[in-house]
Amino acid sequence: MQINKFTDYGFRVLIYLARQQECTHTIASLAKQLHLSQNHLVKIVHFMAKQQWLITSRGKGGGIRLAESTLGLPLGEMLRTLQGDVQIVNCLSPQCTLHPQCQLKHLLDNALAQFYQSLNQYNLAMVVNRGNLNDDLSIAITQLI
Repeated sequence: MQINKFTDYGFRVLIYLARQQECTHTIASLAKQLHLSQNHLVKIVHFMAKQQWLITSRGKGGGIRLAESTLGLPLGEMLRTLQGDVQIVNCLSPQCTLHPQCQLKHLLDNALAQFYQSLNQYNLAMVVNRGNLNDDLSIAITQLI
């Protein structure tokens, strides 16, 4: 699965804000720090504020900051929300004559569900605090072996 720009940039914003929790930021400052278009960031920040992941305030002294509760959200759910409905294959398109007999869509849907489930074991705080994430990944890999 390849994530779209909206999702990529969204995670960049979230990670940056999680590392810079002590201050508020503007769209312009985020654009400069992350080397992203302000136009893209306006849409992304607006979307994430509607999800209540970010706290925004207008006017002098206003800006954007991460909502405290966002740190504990499962990454898989965040990815699913940012990415939107993902359809790996379109079996209902007129070009596909294999639809009634083919099991590929079912297998890919299961793989995608496992992908999200795997990401749901981690949250934004773990991504920002790399030491804990590396420890958790080492334990998970050891358990697989």
